[in-house]
Amino acid sequence: MKLVSACLAGFNVRHDAGNKANKKVMELVKRGEAIPICPEQIAGFSTPREAREIKEGRVLTKTGEDVTGQLQKGAEKVLQMAKELGVKEVIFKAKSPSCGKGKVYDGTFSGKLVEGNGIATELLLKNGVKVLTEGEL
Repeated sequence: MKLVSACLAGFNVRHDAGNKANKKVMELVKRGEAIPICPEQIAGFSTPREAREIKEGRVLTKTGEDVTGQLQKGAEKVLQMAKELGVKEVIFKAKSPSCGKGKVYDGTFSGKLVEGNGIATELLLKNGVKVLTEGEL
């Protein structure tokens, strides 16, 4: 069993209430091989919600609200789910402040990327869970 970003599975859970449907991810869910989740919704955020990016290790909304702590709690819930389900691999949305791997937006809301991982991705990696992005499928 895998966990996958719900936005990649076609669910309208992104900050802008849209999705980033990916045929390969949708097929995994359809076959019952993956469970769609959204770490930001698990953290208690609604959809739609204000855009957020990582700046100097903190996750800030476009208006400057620091939501790092709440996202960290959501990431911990995702890790607990992964452990309970025996998940060894997740497929997350690239560049996201929660799910990104390798590159994330830099906090200026200008589209610029910097090296780094999203909050949930970082916690999962530290706990031995393999994280892929849709571009690695």
